[in-house]
Amino acid sequence: MKKSTPAPEDLSGLAREAKALVAMAFRNGPIENIHTGRTCPTCHGKQEYSHITQAEMREIMKSAVDHLYTFLVLKRSDHAAYEALLSFGERYTTAWDEPVLTRRSEWIPSSPSSLEV
Repeated sequence: MKKSTPAPEDLSGLAREAKALVAMAFRNGPIENIHTGRTCPTCHGKQEYSHITQAEMREIMKSAVDHLYTFLVLKRSDHAAYEALLSFGERYTTAWDEPVLTRRSEWIPSSPSSLEV
């Protein structure tokens, strides 16, 4: 795996936004129901086994996309409500690591400065 680059300080607002959106769209979605279940004594820690079904994965991803879509519409149409959503999402992220810029996809610019608008 390639090394990641920490986000520059001027992107700290985006880091806050990313963590809050993930908390609200992903962590607090259907995956939480799977996460709260008991650990499988047979396959725990064995990556060669699937730990979720295809239907569960579809539900998780559909929920995340639907929530992110809703949040992005809210960001465009009601900034105050969107900010309240981020503030609420931050409650879940206080102990999370700061995000880093990754280089895993060809669509991500090679230089953090090229991210500036």
